[in-house]
Amino acid sequence: MIRGKAIKFGNNIDTDQIIGAHHLTLPTIRDMARYTFEHHAHFIANFERGDILVGEDNFGCGSSREQAPAVLKERGVAAIVARGFARIFFRNAINLGLLLIICPEAVDIVERDVLAIDTDRLCNLTTGKEYTIERLPPFIREIMDTGGIIPYLQRKAESKDISTGGS
Repeated sequence: MIRGKAIKFGNNIDTDQIIGAHHLTLPTIRDMARYTFEHHAHFIANFERGDILVGEDNFGCGSSREQAPAVLKERGVAAIVARGFARIFFRNAINLGLLLIICPEAVDIVERDVLAIDTDRLCNLTTGKEYTIERLPPFIREIMDTGGIIPYLQRKAESKDISTGGS
């Protein structure tokens, strides 16, 4: 189970807001992560490792850069809850093992509410409200359970080697 406080955003949070393009020349994701949401004072003041970002519609829109979900994961974002995600951001986040939750009622969540997420439930521990969320398809859940697309493919390759005797 994931438990963390909500850091609230609105509609159309684009990848430039997450990590400005001028920081992409830094040598590592760790170096870039220091500048995550650098123009969002509430993120800077309130975010702690393990917190949950909450957006409304079209979270992650803009460019297809995978550094955006990578810096969020590096900073310790436990999950992102939103009414909707930009398609390429959604896939990049899943590939990196960053949990995304589609919740039509995300607009009702308030900054600093404490949230709990398990496999199929999102509960606001501050208000006691349980939210409806969309279940991830089984193949995406399997990717998430292994930590992202690279560990998923490694596990698939290892199981194939075992089942074929390594040839």
